[in-house]
Amino acid sequence: MTRAGAYASGRPVYIVDGMRTPFLKARGVPGPFRASDLAVAAGKALLLRQPFSAEELDEVILGCIIPGPDEANIARVVSLRLGCGKGVPAWTVQRNCGSGMQAIDAAAMNIAHGRADLVLAGGTEAMSHAPVLFNNDMVRLLGEWSRAGTARGRLRLLGRLRPRHFRPVIGLVHGLTDPIVGLSMGQTAENLAHRFRISRERMDAYALESHRRLARAQDEERLAEITAIYASDGAFYDHDEGVRRDTDMADLARLKPAFDPPFGLITAGNSAQVTDGAAWVILASAEAVQRYRLPVAGRIVDSQWVGVEPSRMGLGPVHAMAPILGRQGLGSEDVDYWEINEAFAAQVLACLDAWQSAEYCRTELELDAPFAPIDPERLNVDGGAVAIGHPVGTSGARIVLHLLHVLQRNSARRGVASLCIGGGQGGAMLIERDEGVSHGP
Repeated sequence: MTRAGAYASGRPVYIVDGMRTPFLKARGVPGPFRASDLAVAAGKALLLRQPFSAEELDEVILGCIIPGPDEANIARVVSLRLGCGKGVPAWTVQRNCGSGMQAIDAAAMNIAHGRADLVLAGGTEAMSHAPVLFNNDMVRLLGEWSRAGTARGRLRLLGRLRPRHFRPVIGLVHGLTDPIVGLSMGQTAENLAHRFRISRERMDAYALESHRRLARAQDEERLAEITAIYASDGAFYDHDEGVRRDTDMADLARLKPAFDPPFGLITAGNSAQVTDGAAWVILASAEAVQRYRLPVAGRIVDSQWVGVEPSRMGLGPVHAMAPILGRQGLGSEDVDYWEINEAFAAQVLACLDAWQSAEYCRTELELDAPFAPIDPERLNVDGGAVAIGHPVGTSGARIVLHLLHVLQRNSARRGVASLCIGGGQGGAMLIERDEGVSHGP
């Protein structure tokens, strides 16, 4: 019996299906797909195998952080391209790294409270398309140019051009820097490595294992949630590109600090990769499950959003997971599998240390005792963002979708998905497989 939680006072919420694109590594130039292209590719493949039409959805909710200039309210753009029709409302959410999970949570809330029965929710991001902008000096000069009435006036403006006008504003760099504390996300991970005394060797070992797990999952064809996608030039993509099969500890040790040289510990090798990708799930009420005879993958039991100190944003999962387990009367041993998004190896390791630290749980979570350790063999079992990549608006949806597949594959009951969120937040979701639902043909 579910105790009080995010959905306890409403109707049950089921996830009936889901799909994602491969995660494509950014290579310094715009990738072959825009954020909307990725979402449409995954959405079409998902909706084509449903027993209902796209027009029968009650709404579409999509997380995205950096949509392109022609993707305003990207959820609506994608919804119309998917054939949902003008009558299906669509809206975009933004909670930085938690946006994909926020979309799922918003959909679940609407179903739980009777405002919807069938919702398409997920996230998309094309980080390789992050904008490169003019700086304010150039913007002001261009404004004067547009107002100049004569060729002579415009020639005078050209004479004022200086090198400073051509200094670009790199959107991705600014987007991954906290404007309140002035730290990049990598620097916040350095803070955690220092606080919990996490060695470079330990975080490199964690990163190496993430790559090994993803490589094994690919070899054993475990990633059934991926659909192949095709670019306009005929190229196709059918697997996550970030895996480094030939890396080893020596290779990782040779990498220089990326965020705090020369003495920092966080490198490109033990950080999440800049990536493009999209992920969707379909959520349904019990009524919709019965009406369309839908297979049930799992049920959303509870969720939690929290705020933490922005300079230590990586600890958000600890603060988000703890209230859920407390409300549900669960301990670490009651959770079969965990997905904690790997923004940085140091960040996940810090969460694991804090989770079982009596001092941290007492002073930061106001708990009488720490949690039992999370079994590393049940955490991110098919690799995480260090190997797969972290398209910011998508990852929250990916970890929920993949967690469901892990539970199904292992005939397990209960899982927790969680992630840290830039700006000092955390999100978590408790998922259960519910074998007792009557559904299907």
